[in-house]
Amino acid sequence: MPLRRRQMAMPSPLDTLWRMNHVIYDGPALDQPIPQLTLPEFIRHSARQHSDKVALIDVLDGRSCSYADVDRLIGRVAAGLAAQHFMPGDTLMMFAPNLLEWPIVALGAMAAGGVVSAANPAYAASDLAHQMRDAKARFIFTVPALLDCVREAAAQSDCKILLLGDDAQALSYASLISCADPEPVVAANVHALAALPYSSGTTGLPKGVRLTHANLVANICQTLQAVPVQETQVGLAILPMFHIYGFAVSTMGSLARGATLVILPRFEPTTFLAAIQTHRVTRLNLVPPLVQFLAKSPLVDDYDLSSIQHMSSGAAPLGAAVAKMAADRLHCPIGQGLGMTESSGVIATSYPGRIREGACGQLLPATQARIVDPGTDDDLAPGQPGEVWFKGPQAFGGYFGQPAASAAALTPDGWVRTGDVGYFDEDGYLFITDRIKELIKVKGFQVAPAELEALLFTHPAVADVAVIGRADERSGEIAVAYVVVRGEFDPEAIMAWLAQRVPDYKQLGAVLRCDAIPKTASGKILRRALRQLDSQRPA
Repeated sequence: MPLRRRQMAMPSPLDTLWRMNHVIYDGPALDQPIPQLTLPEFIRHSARQHSDKVALIDVLDGRSCSYADVDRLIGRVAAGLAAQHFMPGDTLMMFAPNLLEWPIVALGAMAAGGVVSAANPAYAASDLAHQMRDAKARFIFTVPALLDCVREAAAQSDCKILLLGDDAQALSYASLISCADPEPVVAANVHALAALPYSSGTTGLPKGVRLTHANLVANICQTLQAVPVQETQVGLAILPMFHIYGFAVSTMGSLARGATLVILPRFEPTTFLAAIQTHRVTRLNLVPPLVQFLAKSPLVDDYDLSSIQHMSSGAAPLGAAVAKMAADRLHCPIGQGLGMTESSGVIATSYPGRIREGACGQLLPATQARIVDPGTDDDLAPGQPGEVWFKGPQAFGGYFGQPAASAAALTPDGWVRTGDVGYFDEDGYLFITDRIKELIKVKGFQVAPAELEALLFTHPAVADVAVIGRADERSGEIAVAYVVVRGEFDPEAIMAWLAQRVPDYKQLGAVLRCDAIPKTASGKILRRALRQLDSQRPA
């Protein structure tokens, strides 16, 4: 069923926040009301309905736990933290790779009334210290391999270390869950702050994103209505749990429906493929680099991946050609989605049986969107690209301690400016073309790096690619491609190949070779790192 588009009339001639002819796109209605539960209450309700079923499997060490174990351990973490004087409103940081205890500790902290702020385990001590200070963390959960980094970051604070292991100067996870105290009684407030994830920082310093229990539970319910998960299914937690996609969509979405979740701490080609084969994984939530791997790696042919029934890609644009290559190879359609930390996970997704090539799907239930000219804030017609704005129960409440940044992202009437450039077609499918800050202006024309990257991915010599703008006296900017190549490197041949497929203003000014494209853990290209590298090139 196509999404609805409607015109909004001006409510009052004196209301300057509204103009005639707002064009608003509506997702479908919710099938049922969103439960008025905190996130741990929501997950534990599911756990008690599936108590004997395997909930989590850790691939590397073979450990597993049932849903009854998950329910019990969440309660023990909450009791143990309360015994350590962790109070409602306090923040616990997660600084660990994906592992079985990750969601249990996070949900236990929330059950104690706390806020969870997860950090990238690849952070250096200085990055970790920044987030630790900014989030006002009182506890931090980590693993022995990261303990030195945590100690350095926490040296100037009174943050207590919770360790999955033993150390004389840290509180052990084992001692925490052995606490015999009753669970703390915490007033259930669904509008209380639950999570403080930090935006990816692709264009600047990461900011704490304020998400309530109501935001997170709503988005899980919205996503599960659009793309149902059955308790018989097996998911793979390869996406990092510190990222909203890995936490809310992949991990919490699976636990909310009583499915089994197979956990990997990082991507390693053979381990990834073996996990799918051994555990008969049925659902894959992916990012574009993983889709590219499945589409092109010769290793894929050595494994039985026939159990896969559903694949979805998000966090960054995925070219239609690469998506088709992966879908054809694995005999499974691959959908896309649009989301951001500020949406608690998802705004739009590909509904089963309604995938459209190149689109990131249609709006989630109870979600509205507009396409707005970023220069004038005027609404644009279907087919015209502009900034995507959205509204819905999943919309964040602003950035932590940053009122100016919050005002820039949230309009006075509640719309969230995503920074993504896209358009709706006549059937309500949303197409994302790029990010506003990443558009390249060549002779007054806007060039979307993602469009050129999608084309270059289809070149047989290109293994990976990123396109950035470079200042140019004649054109204002030119497009420059950094590529990871297969075989011989012939930049002139790549430029000539692309020139046959795009108009003059979209042609490349240069092609440069690099060993790897810098990316965030969720697969977003770190263009600012490439721009810095490009600025240091010899004249």
